[in-house]
Parts: sequence; C-alpha cells; structure tokens
Amino acid sequence: MKKILIVDDEPNIVMTLEYTFKKSNYEVFIARDGQEALDILKTNFPDIIILDIMMPMVDGFATLEQIRKDANLHHTKVMFLSAKNKESDVEKGLALGADAYLTKPFSIKKVVEKVEELLS
Repeated sequence: MKKILIVDDEPNIVMTLEYTFKKSNYEVFIARDGQEALDILKTNFPDIIILDIMMPMVDGFATLEQIRKDANLHHTKVMFLSAKNKESDVEKGLALGADAYLTKPFSIKKVVEKVEELLS
C-alpha cells in the first residue's frame, strides 16, 4: 500500500484529499503545518508528500528544505499544492527540490493524476 502525507492547514482541502486517496487505497497521514509534518516524518516514510506553502509555524518551503536534508526521505516525492501561483514561487519550490507544483484552486482529478505520475 502506498503512503501519502498531506500537509495543509485548510480543513476542507485536507478532508477532500484524505477521502480521495483513502478511496484509492493509500495509507494517509495528515499534518496541519510544517512542524507537525516533520514530526510525522521522523517515524513514517511516505512515498509522496502533498505540501502547502502558506501555513503556521513552519511554511512549506522551510519544510521541504528539512525533508531534502533527511537521508531516510531521499526517495520521497514532494508535490507543492499552493495558492502561491507567481512564477517566482513555482521556481523557488522546484529549486528547493519539489517534484511538482500545482496551484489552488485545483482539480482533484489533476492532483490524483500528478501523484500517480510521480509514483509510476
């Protein structure tokens, strides 16, 4: 069973993504900010992380920097899902090591397709 970590502080987005991926037979972990995500990643190694950028405590950019320093997470795919849609934000996310960057509002179908593409 593939594992996915959803990191977002918006409850409706978390619920939608969690429901969708559980229905597709993923084991789903949830974090509401970057610090919570980093705590989860100490003991769980998901195949892919869907990461928001604008969150309390530790933002998505800083979270990704920590993820990329962790040898245990070397093969984990990271996809940003963010309302930050400026070209400079997308470039920064990819430069920090994100495997993909989708913007909000999003199509759940597109998110699922991108996750499956990254994991294939």
